[in-house]
Amino acid sequence: MLHPNVFSSLVLERIVVKAPFLKKQYSQQESAKLRQQIQMLQNSNRHLMRDSLSSLTVKELKQLENRLERLSWQMKACVFDQMYENQSVIAEMERFQQANTAIGQDLNAIHELASWNFFGAAIIEGGGSAYSHPDKKILHLG
Repeated sequence: MLHPNVFSSLVLERIVVKAPFLKKQYSQQESAKLRQQIQMLQNSNRHLMRDSLSSLTVKELKQLENRLERLSWQMKACVFDQMYENQSVIAEMERFQQANTAIGQDLNAIHELASWNFFGAAIIEGGGSAYSHPDKKILHLG
């Protein structure tokens, strides 16, 4: 014979398959049960820890305290290392951004110079030259 809880959960599972809106309610009930079990386990663990701590000698408590302090310092060192690494990455990103800005300014200046029509400007300023009449030959005597 099936245990009543097993039977009721099997019935609930069949209902859940047929009615999706009941699935949410079933999930909520299951999660509530799991939360209760977790809380009971945590309370039990706390109780066991208190009992086990009370049975320790002063020397063992001191060793445990030293171990906890070492772990605390190790955690702080890891946090410090992570912060230092983050600061290094941020500084490197700022350097890249500054270099990118400088390159962008240089590129803009190059584009501006390239957009000039040097031959057109020479014709306007010089009133005509050999460049304005490619079929004309220049003869330099001298």
